[in-house]
Amino acid sequence: MFQIVGERQTSTYAGLWGGPSRRREPTGESMYSFSRAIYRELAPHIVEERLGHGGPGNHERVLRACEAAVHRLATDWHYFARPSKTLFNDIRIYFPMSVQCRVYHVVDRYMTFARDYFSSRPLAGYDLEGNRLECRATTRRGTPCQRTPLPHNGYCPSHQHLAETEEVALAA
Repeated sequence: MFQIVGERQTSTYAGLWGGPSRRREPTGESMYSFSRAIYRELAPHIVEERLGHGGPGNHERVLRACEAAVHRLATDWHYFARPSKTLFNDIRIYFPMSVQCRVYHVVDRYMTFARDYFSSRPLAGYDLEGNRLECRATTRRGTPCQRTPLPHNGYCPSHQHLAETEEVALAA
């Protein structure tokens, strides 16, 4: 029961015996698929930079801004209130005025897809970079709570009352 994947031979039972499964996607691959999709759709409209200008070009700046926004959305979505607006404000200077409405719609569409995708995935106690998740609350001593949070709001079972107060504040 072996298969050739790329240049290496792997067992189809690798995931059953505690070894790495060949079906798992690498960490962060889903993050970059969203940012690269945004960049690919917007790349033809980016204003070309002047020759002789040192440093990264406009295309690279747009790509880096997309990657940073999607990374923040994936890792810190509880505190990222308006990801579409933030990314649009970061990259709008690289596009002519005639396509800014299209740029915003593309950014909003992909950031909404990304937010829905990241919120629907079970995190299993670790973020996309492999770091252990911790509750968003602090203890009475002022130290961060060390318990694993629930995926829907980022608070552990002991601090669910804090999530309820946030929902009431947002509704008002």
